Amino acid sequence: MIIRKWYVVVWGLLLTQTILAQTEESDTLQGKQLDEVIVTSRSARQRFEQVQIGVEQMQMGDVLRLPSLFGERDIMRSVQLLPGVKAESEASSGFQVRGGTSAQNSILLDDAPIYNAGHLMGIISAFNDNVIGSASLYKGLIPSQYGGATSAVMNIATRSGNVDKLHGSGTIGLLTSKIHLEAPIVPHRSSIILAARRSYMDMMMRNMEDFKDNTLYFYDINAKLNFNIDSKNQLFLSFFTSRDKMGVSDLMMMKWTNVTATAKWLSHFHGGASSHTSLIFSQFNTNIGLDVMDWDLSFTGHIRQGGIRQNFHFNIGKHQQFESGIQSMLISLKSAEWQQQQNNQREQRPSWENNVWINDLISLGSKMKVMAGLRLNCFTAQGGADYYQLTDDAQIAERFDPGKWHSVKTWLTLEPRISMNYTVSKQVGIKAGYSRTAQNIHALRNQSASTPFDRYTASSNLLHPQIANQWSTGIHLLSKNRMWDLTLEGYYKKVEHVLDYKDGKSFGSEIEIERIVLAGDGRAYGSEFCLHKNLGKLTGWLSYTLSWSENKIPGINGGRWYTASNDRRHDVAIVGMYALSNTWDLSATWIYNTGRAFTAPSAKYEMTGNVYYYYAERNGYREPANHRLDLSARWHKKLKNNKITREWAFGIYNAYNRYNPFMIVFDEDHTTATGTKATQYSLFGILPSVSLTYQF
Repeated sequence: MIIRKWYVVVWGLLLTQTILAQTEESDTLQGKQLDEVIVTSRSARQRFEQVQIGVEQMQMGDVLRLPSLFGERDIMRSVQLLPGVKAESEASSGFQVRGGTSAQNSILLDDAPIYNAGHLMGIISAFNDNVIGSASLYKGLIPSQYGGATSAVMNIATRSGNVDKLHGSGTIGLLTSKIHLEAPIVPHRSSIILAARRSYMDMMMRNMEDFKDNTLYFYDINAKLNFNIDSKNQLFLSFFTSRDKMGVSDLMMMKWTNVTATAKWLSHFHGGASSHTSLIFSQFNTNIGLDVMDWDLSFTGHIRQGGIRQNFHFNIGKHQQFESGIQSMLISLKSAEWQQQQNNQREQRPSWENNVWINDLISLGSKMKVMAGLRLNCFTAQGGADYYQLTDDAQIAERFDPGKWHSVKTWLTLEPRISMNYTVSKQVGIKAGYSRTAQNIHALRNQSASTPFDRYTASSNLLHPQIANQWSTGIHLLSKNRMWDLTLEGYYKKVEHVLDYKDGKSFGSEIEIERIVLAGDGRAYGSEFCLHKNLGKLTGWLSYTLSWSENKIPGINGGRWYTASNDRRHDVAIVGMYALSNTWDLSATWIYNTGRAFTAPSAKYEMTGNVYYYYAERNGYREPANHRLDLSARWHKKLKNNKITREWAFGIYNAYNRYNPFMIVFDEDHTTATGTKATQYSLFGILPSVSLTYQF
């Protein structure tokens, strides 16, 4: 109860400063760089010829100008408009792919994993659009060089700075200001790019009597150095950090940070062969403290990873490409949990994860292309921390620690991947694929959206790796003039060892995660439709997804299949961009999706003067549907002999002021027939935005 109240307090602080809020009540609920994000492949023909099924190639360009929340260009929110991809909630930049949760995604920035990649409790992502060079989302077949996710992999690469001359930009918006600079270090040989963004809500709060003692800000910084050693060798050094801090006077303080660093050496050899060698470091920290009612509570945790990655690429003749590689990572995971006055030591478990992979792309004649790969994952939970053996009623029967660097449990998983593309004609292509993936780092959450309150844990002697098997097939149609292309895909995914909280348990329960979770099976299936218009002044796409996501876990819902919290039956996105003139661009997006499934009380009883709710069916009720229209207009013009570009960007988020559900809370209200009141909390009404950018 305390946690829920403070969760609402945090959101209340944020909403008071930046947005409008509204609640709706009911007695009953019905059951059951100035570059923009291009959220398509680089051309219709490339989409058509792509061997892998269920992959979206994204890059920063100047074609699609999408509306954005607070005027913050956000690659994560742009991804949510793709077929098979859903927003966690209106308040989150996180995304869910083909029936999975965001916790089952892997997000990589220059090969380094990113956890909880959001600012302001996840409202906007931590990725600055000024430095993103390209991004790929793998939602069907995940290539064998990637792993660690049972749902999707998003690989983001930052761009290198200009090696010839100085460039830069600066933006002032309602929520943040940002700047980026890029310049040669040694002309034509090396360069640097720097980008920084910071919010200034805290500066405004200092002038508000009711909020001057509160804290609310975030920032992120990117840096990348590029060295062209010679014609065949390049060195890249990239760095990223983000930090959020939110506080309510002396009562509550929340901080979370991400830090990544990558050193990559790229070598080219004779015959088109190449080698990529990367040293990788990644760290996510969360630290939350409460001082209320004489309780000094803290919530701390981290995930720290470091290691090496090596990938080789070979061309075997004109019709075959072969890849192989290895990756070795040391992991330290401290599972965050509430504690009082630092009385309890947290679990801080080390582990060692190794991967070996091969991948072969071959053309079988002029019409058939096949990509086949194999990945071997070896995950070892190591000593140097407490592990447990449990009784049948989840009590600790034995604690043990074999000692630092000693193995507690090793999990080996073989992960085959295969995809094919058969070109029936220049306008018709058929694709199919199968992939098996394993995930050893798991996130547990009470809400369906990710927050810094998530508890992370790793595979152990009691927790198995999650393993997903996905089958998918589809057809791609391309018009002769490439004006239109249509994609239809269907998929079925089965996941083993899905984790969910036991009835009555939550992230505020016992320290030992193995005691409060149960494991079982999950399944997701559905179909996706996407129609692109690629040419002309008006471009965009229409996507529709019909999907199901269910879990079956012994001990939950009577051991029967139940709807997963992230199940959305229908999901629609309409995106339109119109080039009005050489200086004006207009865009609009409209989204609709079925409301989230959630667990509501089916009965209540009173004991010793207190009211307790009884929950019969897990996720047996649904929130109202979500829908929203966003609009934007961009004016841009070159100044001073075409050396400086000025841009004004105007936006309206939620143009018809729809209050979509964010949270539903049940409380006692004896004025109602049932004696219980369900209150819906909504976050965003209509939100206008404006920003000014100069680029040189």
